[in-house]
Amino acid sequence: MRIYQLRVYTLSTATALERYRNTHYPRHLASFPKFGIGLHGLWTDDSDVPRLYALLSFPPDSDSAAITERYLSSSELRSDMQGFDTTAILDVTTTQLIPAPGSPLL
Repeated sequence: MRIYQLRVYTLSTATALERYRNTHYPRHLASFPKFGIGLHGLWTDDSDVPRLYALLSFPPDSDSAAITERYLSSSELRSDMQGFDTTAILDVTTTQLIPAPGSPLL
């Protein structure tokens, strides 16, 4: 079974959120698979805090932290983020998810 994570990115402004969500995060669709990372959806909410929610997955029995570190130091990520001020990402929270019995993502 794949390992699932919910990541919440808090951005500095609504404008930064829109740019990250519409331009830069979609670039990860081409680079994530090279590292075994799956993207299953992106969401925002209606709060005043600009946040992007991403549901990611990693290969079964993998070290998701090691994969993430390899990706964060990769030329692929640098290319994906070119033209975006990464200081606009104020926080990233990662929650490891455990599928409940009957979950369609098992």
